[in-house]
Amino acid sequence: MVYYHPMDGAGYGPGGFEEEERFDPLKLIWYVIHYRWLIAAFLLAGIVVGVLVTLLQTPLYSAVNKIEIDTSGNKVIQDLSVTSLSSDLRAFQTAREEMLSRDVAKRVVFKLDLANDDKFLAPTPTFSLMNLVHRALGTPRTADLEGLSAEDRQRSAIKKIMDNLDVDLIRDTSILSINYTHADPKYAAEVANQVAHSFIDQNVDRRSETSDLARQFIQQQVIEAKNKLQDAESRLVAYAKQAGIAIIGDSSDSLISANITELNKALADAIEARVAAKRFYDQVKEGNASTLPEVFASDSIQNAKQKIAELKATYQQKRGTLKPDFPEMLGLKAQINQLEDAIDQEVGAIAKSVEIRYQQAQQKVAALQTELDDLSKQQSDFQDKSIQYSILKREVDSDRAQYDNLVTKLNEAGVGAELRTANASIVESALPPTVRSSPSLKKDLALAIALFGALAAGLIYIIELLNNTFSVPDQVEKELKLPVLGIIPMAKAAQPLEEFDDPKSGLSEAYRSLRTSLQFTGTEHSIRSLFVTSAEPSEGKSTTAYKLAQDFCALGRQVIIIDADMRKPQLHRFFKVSNTLGLSNLLSSVAERREVSSFFHQFGEIPLMLLPAGTIPPNPVDLLTSQRMALILQYCSKNFDLTIIDGPPVMGLSDAPILARQTDATLLVVAAKQATRKSVKSALGRLKAAGGNVVGAALTKFSVDRLDYNYAYRYMNYNYYNYDTAEIEDQTVPEQAQPPLHGKLARLASDLLDRLMRRAA
Repeated sequence: MVYYHPMDGAGYGPGGFEEEERFDPLKLIWYVIHYRWLIAAFLLAGIVVGVLVTLLQTPLYSAVNKIEIDTSGNKVIQDLSVTSLSSDLRAFQTAREEMLSRDVAKRVVFKLDLANDDKFLAPTPTFSLMNLVHRALGTPRTADLEGLSAEDRQRSAIKKIMDNLDVDLIRDTSILSINYTHADPKYAAEVANQVAHSFIDQNVDRRSETSDLARQFIQQQVIEAKNKLQDAESRLVAYAKQAGIAIIGDSSDSLISANITELNKALADAIEARVAAKRFYDQVKEGNASTLPEVFASDSIQNAKQKIAELKATYQQKRGTLKPDFPEMLGLKAQINQLEDAIDQEVGAIAKSVEIRYQQAQQKVAALQTELDDLSKQQSDFQDKSIQYSILKREVDSDRAQYDNLVTKLNEAGVGAELRTANASIVESALPPTVRSSPSLKKDLALAIALFGALAAGLIYIIELLNNTFSVPDQVEKELKLPVLGIIPMAKAAQPLEEFDDPKSGLSEAYRSLRTSLQFTGTEHSIRSLFVTSAEPSEGKSTTAYKLAQDFCALGRQVIIIDADMRKPQLHRFFKVSNTLGLSNLLSSVAERREVSSFFHQFGEIPLMLLPAGTIPPNPVDLLTSQRMALILQYCSKNFDLTIIDGPPVMGLSDAPILARQTDATLLVVAAKQATRKSVKSALGRLKAAGGNVVGAALTKFSVDRLDYNYAYRYMNYNYYNYDTAEIEDQTVPEQAQPPLHGKLARLASDLLDRLMRRAA
């Protein structure tokens, strides 16, 4: 069996953290299953409404006429804004808007004489209350047309065409589909075809009118451009004569510019050569002439150096046998000196040539710079004279280009005016449709189902929003910041105690899991007293305390359970004992007059002892805050492994905060879908404010059969573990038998009474 407890690291608690909320598709599945009847009812209503809407609507028919738009013929005059369109898309959009315009609709009404056709003007029945009344009374559809004037009938016909007409561009084509919808298939086809013809006629008329206006406009522009060109040419010639500039083109300007370019290139090369020569020249001045590249490249120098090396080697070889002043040794020394002098002379000659080249490079740079300065001055003088000439020349060229362009456009306008052709043609004429276009049962059903599905979803959302109880463990962890130590399912049996006594039941296994979670809460043996409470009555706190006591006893622990709910005690009913004497009597003076053992109850051989609530006192709070209560708890903690206290609910009472402060740990019992979130939060706040150590919560009355989200598999699987044999069940009982407590009961009771007497004295 799998349970959730704080050691898992999720949620809140020791070592835990707040788990990030994520979208869980299983939650949607749970909503569908949980509210399946509500969703089914809404979907069924949607289907009924969809069918009714479809059956009560008047069948309509749509006819389609296809017309092609020639965008290349759109430009009667190339590149003039008076008649051109910027793109094909704009052309198609413009054509569509023209077909949907009032002018085209007016042409259609006039051509087909629809203003006088009562059958066409008759209003189309729609799905409405008035339509149902007209159908029931048998009122003719043409009754609304009686008494209309000719203008009103024409406006009605135009409006009907515009309301039911639609034009769409067929994807990846230059074809527009003209769709017209009417209750009569014949009218649908006639109007669709006439819209296409009316658009073409209107387009031809407008293009012809535009061409005539354009031709007249261009003629006037040609005259003005011609006069402007003549004036510009006259001013250009007059300035050329005045400035002494021969009209021979740009040859002079180009020659000077070319010379300057060549000189700049030559000057750059000369400067580069001068820099290289200066580097070698500086090397000579520093006395490093022997390292010049030309020295290494000289064959005579290299041969002389090689000969010197050979002579020196011979000299050193013979030095061991001959004296330096021996004639042969003197001859070798003379040859070496002669070769070294020759090398020095040749190196000096190379150094001299390097100096000469450097001086020549300097002279060349200076000469080129002087020549470049002269050309730059000539260029500046020429530019000063030619600036105005260039301005006038560009003006003449611009006026001449404009004049030539206008003459060309004038010729094109004349040709376009004579052609008078349209840029649209009918590809496919509309035929009377045989299949209705609306209503569509599939579409109406889909829309109705979607609408009612959305209404169902909204209602479910409101229901969940208004739910102010804790339904699932995640809500407890998120809002209370407490770990859920155990999830207790709703008891299935009519008698819950029968299911409690069955160790194989899922309910018993759930309480054993709660016991295990409490064992892992805190350090080992740190909890000697456990207070069990709830925010409101009837949440299962007494049942939880009862089962925890039994389960801890099954581990061999010596447990005492105290019924501290002195307002509405319950534990004596579970254990089937008398509630005449108990905690309230032990805390009062009655304990001094009776045998202490009579207040406690032990059950067989198991190490479990019960201290019932006793007689309901008028002042439970005073008794719980008394010194005797503290002594009882202290004594129980020392002499028992675990003390479990079943206390009253928190809300409206001060008993629970007092007990929470006096015990090591507090377990808050929360009933699923019963306790309000506000009351549980307030109860938790009161317990913590009183100093109580609330270690976690137990979610009781959790209904797995109702498929609360996916917690059935996330937190518990009550049928996962099965007892195959009785031997397995027996293994839960410790092998070492516990000693009977009959004798120990009297001894513990006597010690407790003695302490109370001494403390009271």
